[in-house]
Amino acid sequence: MENTMKVEIWSDVMCPFCYIGKRKFEAALEQFPDKDKVQLVWKSFQLAPELITQPDKSLHQFLSEHKGISFEQAKGMNDHVSQLAKQVGLVYNFDISIVANSFNAHRFTHFAKQYNKQNEAEESLFRSYFTDGKNIDNYPTLIQLGSEIGLDPIALKTALENGRYADEVRTDIYEAQQVGVRGVPFFVFNRKYAVSGAQETPVFLETLQKSYAEWWQENMEF
Repeated sequence: MENTMKVEIWSDVMCPFCYIGKRKFEAALEQFPDKDKVQLVWKSFQLAPELITQPDKSLHQFLSEHKGISFEQAKGMNDHVSQLAKQVGLVYNFDISIVANSFNAHRFTHFAKQYNKQNEAEESLFRSYFTDGKNIDNYPTLIQLGSEIGLDPIALKTALENGRYADEVRTDIYEAQQVGVRGVPFFVFNRKYAVSGAQETPVFLETLQKSYAEWWQENMEF
């Protein structure tokens, strides 16, 4: 028998709705009586794989160029998202967010996964990017974040410098194409049910209950 039911979450560190979705899913998990039987697996996804890290460029400016809209429109979009984040207790400081490619951050989460610290790694990356204005493409930043959640900084530094876990990131991205992920966050329950986007907590709870009931049935058959 499988000991836990998997919930796989395709996500990108620079996706504001992924952090919001994380909070809404966590709220559902808190209400779920069998939450200790649910295993979260974070999967890598890149919204802007070609993005070059530019610490001197504001996120408003990047969004303006990326979407082909005015700076004011971009700032308005970010302000709107900040309000949505506030509703789930998150503080988004887009004025200080650093435009950064997320590939190395995803490698960091795969390193953390080996030590059952992936969820903590995701949380620290989201907070660093959206709230604290840290450069999540920067090795010293990632090593510091790793140390804060109890990872070995020397082993992490070695892994980052040696290019480790790049294949795992690419595999996740390829897998996303295979299962039909068009955008993130994308939650897959027991490889049967999917929830796309930062849906409301009751949607996640209902899907958890349904998928868990089926998983339990399958795994109780002897």
